[in-house]
Amino acid sequence: MADKVTIKLGYNRAAARREEISLNASEQKLFDGFTFVLGIFLGALCAAAAAVTAGALDSRSRLNTDDEIAMEAIADRLAPVGRIALLGDAELAVAAAPVVAPTRVDTVLSGPQVFNEACYLCHAPPGVPGAPVVGDVAAWEPRAAQGLQLLQEHAINGYQGVAGFMPAKGGRVDLSDDEVRSAVEYMLEQLP
Repeated sequence: MADKVTIKLGYNRAAARREEISLNASEQKLFDGFTFVLGIFLGALCAAAAAVTAGALDSRSRLNTDDEIAMEAIADRLAPVGRIALLGDAELAVAAAPVVAPTRVDTVLSGPQVFNEACYLCHAPPGVPGAPVVGDVAAWEPRAAQGLQLLQEHAINGYQGVAGFMPAKGGRVDLSDDEVRSAVEYMLEQLP
């Protein structure tokens, strides 16, 4: 019978006393061999890491300072992002001159543009229940019979009908009345 070797493992000595692990001679050889191979592997890993680090440090020291474009690029990357203007610093006071506000440019959207931006969600197929879908003659006929002016008024001010609710300007209060009118005209033009 093989010789038994007793090893006590663990950080907690009381637990180690309770659980003793016994290894026979062949298991001990296997354990020793595994530990030896693991030690060699970790040593080789540390040596490789040191070699890679040394190579990276060495390549940094070989900077070509004769290349003006590369040196300018490096200087640009290392330049400060901004500066603080201090009271009395004339150079920075000029740089910190107030920025002129942009001028507002009002654009008028056409009927198709307003339809695509504001009306499409409810009035394009499949539509929202109660909202007439563009091109649906049966849904638009009774509304068109009321007249273009009343349809435009309902689109601008909103409308609560039996079939559903139309929010004022389709929920886009930033649209002008003329833009909403052109969108209503565009939807009526789509009827066959």
